[in-house]
Amino acid sequence: MLDEGGILREAILDIAKLMVIAAKTSPKARGIDNIVVGVIDRREELEALADKMDELSRVYGEFFARDAQNVRNSVAVVLIGCRIASINLKTPRDWKIDADTVCSIVNLGIALGSAVKIASMLNVDNRIMFTVGVAAQEMKLIDADYVFGIPLSATSKNIYFDRVWLGKK
Repeated sequence: MLDEGGILREAILDIAKLMVIAAKTSPKARGIDNIVVGVIDRREELEALADKMDELSRVYGEFFARDAQNVRNSVAVVLIGCRIASINLKTPRDWKIDADTVCSIVNLGIALGSAVKIASMLNVDNRIMFTVGVAAQEMKLIDADYVFGIPLSATSKNIYFDRVWLGKK
């Protein structure tokens, strides 16, 4: 018989896989797949990621350490990133950013939204975190130009919102 913790862990991992499917099948500019995904689910990998986030907090700010605690309290983290792809669009001269970059990042946003929709529909607590993506890139956990992480949990209260950090909300 599985206990409550085992059931929740298995369910969250199944939902993480569904989130990966949602991200990979999300609409993309010109149908070019520049989305890269992964799932971190082993306790030692989550701890290493959180440790890297703590390290980065000394450079980028305390919010990295706050988010590291969320990673430590998560069952898994879904990583979703994008590579800048050549989408074969002409960029007007007066644009400050090229069309390939714009379309690639928009693809990433759609993939992230598709993934968190799945988690939300299935009652798994989640939050898109830039901090997780920075640490994952530093650790070379995923080969992408831009990365975000989505930690996952299922508890009686969503651990990713109404977070208190150093006595502040």
